[in-house]
Amino acid sequence: MQKSVLITGCSSGIGLVAANDLLARGYNVIAACRKTEDVARMNALGFVGLQLDLNDPASVDRAADTVIALTNNTLFALFNNGGFGVYGPLQTLSRQQLEQQFATNLFGTHQFTMRLLPALQACGDGRIINTSSVLGLVSTPGRGAYAASKYALEAWSDALRLEVCRSGVHVSLIEPGPLKTRFTDNVTQGEQEKPVRNPGIAARFTLPPEAILPKLRHALESKHPRLRYPVTLIAHVMGWLKRLLPGWMMDRILRSH
Repeated sequence: MQKSVLITGCSSGIGLVAANDLLARGYNVIAACRKTEDVARMNALGFVGLQLDLNDPASVDRAADTVIALTNNTLFALFNNGGFGVYGPLQTLSRQQLEQQFATNLFGTHQFTMRLLPALQACGDGRIINTSSVLGLVSTPGRGAYAASKYALEAWSDALRLEVCRSGVHVSLIEPGPLKTRFTDNVTQGEQEKPVRNPGIAARFTLPPEAILPKLRHALESKHPRLRYPVTLIAHVMGWLKRLLPGWMMDRILRSH
């Protein structure tokens, strides 16, 4: 039987690359996008297009109802990839901007996943894979809001993994470093006249979004998926440095870049 995989944030970047790869591997791919024109494009590409705005609880419920009907309440995998970034020094950001950041990157993901959890459990070997970030491991100046949402996603994923393990559902995190996608172009800047940019050193280690594919395939197809999958050298290095170095030394490194 063909397995169904639902991917959020499919309009470009990681989501679109993942959707194309999994379709070629024989999965039934449900591709969720926020804009209706992107949903139509997903249908034209051979996916099952789904309209989903993670910042809108009613949209999340409608999308979940549609998926349950499409899959007869049996879903193999949910790849929570949808999200965006709010950048800027914390003193430039309003409460509303932080709420919007968390509404999309965490609250919508929680609502959508909980609605689909029975369908994932019905599969017997379901997979939940969440796109985090190297900024879910370390926070840097100007990226505090986005990093906070990804730190929260990491903690949420850890708790969920422990809660659902006996039902056969596996929960994994993919933690990308710098990738060449449209993510940075779509960032909401707290200070338009002083936009937060990636440091120059990041360009040396930036990879195409296809770099996540080996990790995604392992998370989906291994009998023993890993808890975390760092992607890019920067993500690997920062993970190790966070474990090995005292806080003051990490601060010095992060301030310098």
